[in-house]
Amino acid sequence: MRSPAPRLFSRSDWPEVQRVTALLRQETVGGALLLLATVLALIWANSPWRDGYDDLANLHFGIASLGLDLSVSHWASDGLLAIFFFVVGLELKHEFLHGDLRDPAKATVPVVAAVAGVALPALLYAGTQLALGGQLKGWAIPTATDIAFALAVLAVIGTHLPSALRSFLLTLAVVDDLIAITIIAIFYSEGIDLRLLGLAVVGLVVFRLMAKTRRIPPILLIVPGLVTWALVLNSGVHATIAGVALGLLVPSRKREGETEGLADRIEHRVRPLSAGVAVPVFAFFAAGVTVVGGGFGDTVKDPVTIGIVVGLVLGKLVGIFAGTYLTARFTRAELDDDLAWMDVVGIALLAGIGFTVSLLIGELAFGEGSVTDDHVKVGVLAASLVAAVLAAVVLRTRNAAYRRIEETETRDDDHDGIPDCYQATRAPGGSLR
Repeated sequence: MRSPAPRLFSRSDWPEVQRVTALLRQETVGGALLLLATVLALIWANSPWRDGYDDLANLHFGIASLGLDLSVSHWASDGLLAIFFFVVGLELKHEFLHGDLRDPAKATVPVVAAVAGVALPALLYAGTQLALGGQLKGWAIPTATDIAFALAVLAVIGTHLPSALRSFLLTLAVVDDLIAITIIAIFYSEGIDLRLLGLAVVGLVVFRLMAKTRRIPPILLIVPGLVTWALVLNSGVHATIAGVALGLLVPSRKREGETEGLADRIEHRVRPLSAGVAVPVFAFFAAGVTVVGGGFGDTVKDPVTIGIVVGLVLGKLVGIFAGTYLTARFTRAELDDDLAWMDVVGIALLAGIGFTVSLLIGELAFGEGSVTDDHVKVGVLAASLVAAVLAAVVLRTRNAAYRRIEETETRDDDHDGIPDCYQATRAPGGSLR
């Protein structure tokens, strides 16, 4: 008897669906704050008081003897953004232990899609620079997907989309971030001080040992975390790498008598700080590009700007869709019931929103405040806007289709609030498997 074909985007278990749904609600607020911060930065940077914006961004404070006398904008990109990457580290660990990445069969699709969605934008950017005589060192800018913005847009326009698509976007964005982090660590770290980096490793070990000890309150983990962050910052490796490493080292296993592991407890407390403060403040100081007073024509004609738009909008779309489609062809897999390839097109377009990490890589590649860095900001903002609008058009149409399907189906509500499609995942004793 012929075995059934493997299914793409099959349903996750019910607890994971609930988690993703709750995460989407949080990211809606975070995405709104991120958008507000970006708009305020653009207004101020193009107002008659724009000198005040530059003065604030370049204001220095800190402890010079510890190598921590930084400008406000550097505190945002090297300090606050490390909190965002700490949450990314926690999310990565969850995906590897409890999410789709724990199952090699289910992980194949988002991993291949993410790799293709990184490689093709980089190639298109490089091709654009070679054809137009631009600068190759910004090749990594269009490779990153912004988790906060992408999930926020999906939460607003995709209320009736199958949960498997939402899980796919989350897993795709997490793997995308992992690749971006690796790129930053390898290609955008200069003059590494091995002594300080070695001390940072010691800090990570201390953090891990303290995290595993029951007798130490979790709040005290801030101490080795800050020390490790400062050592990484001064070692020449970008400080956000420390955030990811620390997040990956937080224990996630539940102990006897606990309803959730330490990683989940910390994530619940830190994620609002990341989404509500860290990322919006970074966006406020990173997105403030002046476009009035001439020079806008040069910006839109710059090969760097063109390459970023082509990479994020076209590269992400073709790369992610092609990666998913080819995986299905080579594995003889089929889309899960009621899904269509147009759903994948919408998700691929949504992944073209490359804001936070793209702006960070632009600063690292061309230098904060440089003319080319301003062009990078315009390219990233324009590409993210185009990708969001196109994704909204596609996904709103698909969302309406799924809403009509839900309205015509007969539902049995006598299952403790668990949809019929998940009743098969119940164990004999009544608990979910």
